[in-house]
Amino acid sequence: MKSRGTLLLSAIFVLAAFVAAVLPETAPPGDKESVIIQTMMRNLERFHYQPMDIDDEFSERAYDYYLNDIDGARLFFTAEDLAAFAPNKLAIDDQIAAGSYEFFDLAQERWMASLDKTEKWYKEILAKPFNVDKGGEIKMRDDDSGWSKNDKELRQYWEDYMKRDIINQIVNKQEEYETAVENRAKMTDAEKTTADEEDPLVEQSVAELEQEAREKLLERYDDWFERMRKAKLSARRSQYLNALTSMFDPHTTYYRPKDKESFDIRFSGRLEGIGATLQNKDQYTKISTLVVGGPAWKSKELEVDDLILSVRQKGEEEAIDIKDMLVEDVVGFIRGKKGTTVFLKIKKPDGTIKEVSIVRDIIVIDDNYAKSLIIDGVDEDQKVGYINLPSFYADFQNEDGRFSAKDIKAELIKLKDRDVDGVILDLRNNGGGSLRDVIDMSGFFIPEGPIVQVAGRGGRKEILADKDPSVVWDGPLIVLVNQYSASASEILAAALQDYNRAVIVGSTQTFGKGTVQRFIDMDRTIPGRSDIKPLGTVKLTMQKFYRVNGGATQLRGVVPDIILPDSRALLETGERQQTGPLPWTEIAAVEYDQDVYRIPFMETLRERSGNRVAQDPVFLKILENAKRFKRQRDQDTYPLNLPAYYKMIDANKKEAKQFEDLFESDVNFNVTNIEVDLEEIKDDESKVARNEEFKKGVAKDVYIHEALNILKDMRELE
Repeated sequence: MKSRGTLLLSAIFVLAAFVAAVLPETAPPGDKESVIIQTMMRNLERFHYQPMDIDDEFSERAYDYYLNDIDGARLFFTAEDLAAFAPNKLAIDDQIAAGSYEFFDLAQERWMASLDKTEKWYKEILAKPFNVDKGGEIKMRDDDSGWSKNDKELRQYWEDYMKRDIINQIVNKQEEYETAVENRAKMTDAEKTTADEEDPLVEQSVAELEQEAREKLLERYDDWFERMRKAKLSARRSQYLNALTSMFDPHTTYYRPKDKESFDIRFSGRLEGIGATLQNKDQYTKISTLVVGGPAWKSKELEVDDLILSVRQKGEEEAIDIKDMLVEDVVGFIRGKKGTTVFLKIKKPDGTIKEVSIVRDIIVIDDNYAKSLIIDGVDEDQKVGYINLPSFYADFQNEDGRFSAKDIKAELIKLKDRDVDGVILDLRNNGGGSLRDVIDMSGFFIPEGPIVQVAGRGGRKEILADKDPSVVWDGPLIVLVNQYSASASEILAAALQDYNRAVIVGSTQTFGKGTVQRFIDMDRTIPGRSDIKPLGTVKLTMQKFYRVNGGATQLRGVVPDIILPDSRALLETGERQQTGPLPWTEIAAVEYDQDVYRIPFMETLRERSGNRVAQDPVFLKILENAKRFKRQRDQDTYPLNLPAYYKMIDANKKEAKQFEDLFESDVNFNVTNIEVDLEEIKDDESKVARNEEFKKGVAKDVYIHEALNILKDMRELE
């Protein structure tokens, strides 16, 4: 099993043996920082899949990227600062060659000066009450916006920026009071008396709410500026170095030695206490993924793209406003001991704001493993096997450990023994994992043959194939995917699609990550210089994956055979929204064929599904919800007076209410476990609860229901 460890897709390798085999170059001269930038760029030039010329064009792109990275909200620099930076726009390549940080040093100098200036501004602005009943509107700025012309214009933007924040806080407080009043009205007299004693309702005036909001905002900005001033120079320099690495592709990154030790938190913000992956989004912290089996995932309250506004600990009345905090700081507030509770105020993509409670826990590993159920088909005599695979896991350190391919094989055999008429393999939200397992797994549905092509730098190509002629499941197969199905998920879906072996069903396209990254310890790439080591690590893209038909999964992902409406279908997601992703390319196809099960009626399946979806009230509502999501996400202009702002929020809430019960009704029936699985589940109370939640989710899943309809069509058309 140890040999399997050399074929990981999404996991990152330390290339000790690889780098040791490369003849070290002479160490660059200069101090530590100079050696770091030159060694990092040299490693990118030597090992990156698609190296680039470090020239004026590179400089211009890196220049724009770095300024957007440090001032994307356009709160600190003005056109005057940009004029001071301009001579560096085409000179970064020369500075790299010399091992210097001239542009970085100048940007930091102007940045610190801007901190002094804007700190004085916000203190002056927040010292006086805002007139929240008068005002026009504010257009929020981002990477695509220009900078303020001068300090006068920038100061006005700061005033409008904070006024919008104050108004938003007032509206939130008013809504909280209204909700509390409604809840009290539903209580019995005894309950109401108790509630009034413990937490008496006091309606505050707008003036009181405005003053309270200003005080909190001042405290939050003081904390924010203090954190920015205390940020280590090495961390800020690392941010600059990553502006350079990002020019190669979005997954190529520099890590300081300290960052490498905790890179899960450093860049993805993985919070072990609740089981969520976070990242900074403008001034907020966004949930980017949920760890399957973790407390946040089990709560069903948090979703990808939710924004966290504040954090409150159990027993504490005051929540900590985390706006403008870095992920590293947010980690400290959300992590905690198992069994303790943390309260998060979150903002949904549609604008809805709510507080959710999460009981911290150790992530239950069992929930990350493949599991299956049996569902009644659309026809009365039809039984369908459903398999959920959260990731392509593999325990390379333990020969007796869990491997996803081995587990999927076991699930298929159990379902086959139950005489199911078809199988649904659910890869939605599956971010990938072991490449060896996806090759083996693909082979369960076809005889031996190529599964994926791996191309390295210079066109070096390897064909990875299933060499086992046996087939585990030879019947109808549907693979469910969505825009968060990535890497290994895309390889399996692409292979089965190319072989015409399965019907791929899902949202517009999968994630589109068709590259693999590896870590290189820079200390191993230069001799000597122990006086300045450790230098850090560079993670870089070294290979690309191609389908057996020759097309890459990179960028385009896999386009399903049958596309279903999705609430997030109109949002830009996946590899496409990253900065500078590697392009889609193609190479020569390889010979591939199978005679296990073919689908000669794909167009008919697509037509029948389209007709059903066009008349299905839930899918029609999902289409409308997608438009709402897009409209809310694209909004960048907000009123600066309280009545208009309240009206906007109220309209958004009413609109969101129409979609609250979108997935509340059961659509799939007689969802049951396989008997042999129940023996293990019933011995663990927590497993019983998780299993019930799993079955409830499957019963309400409209996408699984449409997959059942497609399986019915397949049986008829056979």
